[in-house]
Amino acid sequence: MMRFARPGLCAVFLMLLVGPAFAQQPSMFDLPVLKLEANPAGGQSLSLSLQALILMSALTLLPSLLLVTTSFTRIIITLSILRQALGTQQTPPNQVLVGLALFLTFFIMTPTITEINTKVLTPYSAGQMGFEEAGTKTASVIKAFMMRQTRQSDIVMIAELGGEQGYENAEAVPFTVAVPAFMISELRTAFTIGFLLYLPFLVIDIVVASILMSLGMMMLSPMLVSLPFKLLLFVIVDGWAMTVSSLVESFSQRI
Repeated sequence: MMRFARPGLCAVFLMLLVGPAFAQQPSMFDLPVLKLEANPAGGQSLSLSLQALILMSALTLLPSLLLVTTSFTRIIITLSILRQALGTQQTPPNQVLVGLALFLTFFIMTPTITEINTKVLTPYSAGQMGFEEAGTKTASVIKAFMMRQTRQSDIVMIAELGGEQGYENAEAVPFTVAVPAFMISELRTAFTIGFLLYLPFLVIDIVVASILMSLGMMMLSPMLVSLPFKLLLFVIVDGWAMTVSSLVESFSQRI
């Protein structure tokens, strides 16, 4: 035991002797990552390394932010319900629906993105705005979009759950309250649109099932027979264009 412990004791002894000598010299690992830099005009700002660290951390949260702060949730849920109403199983595939929902999200969010670029990114790139101020203004622009689509009853419910009595205006609503209220409103709206899309296809299924039962063809699946009629109806009325236009127009007005 003493023979195996001697090398370890020698290493600890050398570290105790050499450690203070290295502590007096600047180390190559002493990087100014978590430091504040003094501005010439007064005040302090985050160092470039810390800004890069925060930016990389924000990129990992980008998919979650896409789901909870944009129009993506309403679009993808509506398209999924539409596919289920058609009864086409995995057609269109998930990749196609997600791609369509993603580009529709970019199209709907273009005014918000343009406003962020004008009010935040351009002044920040020119050095007219600090990192903290840029983040605060970006959150306020996104919150303004969410508040236009959020029902007041959902905001009141989330506020009461958090122990708040209410807010004077939309600007006073915290971001932590606006996000869950926006998600609840989006889910309600998506299921409402999905219900309206489901009704005509449900009528076709009921009619086909009734005809098959009257003919005594109970062994034949009504879904299999009604599928061509649902596809024919959807193509005749130009269903995809109607669905996409309805989704885009639903964001142009306050719920």
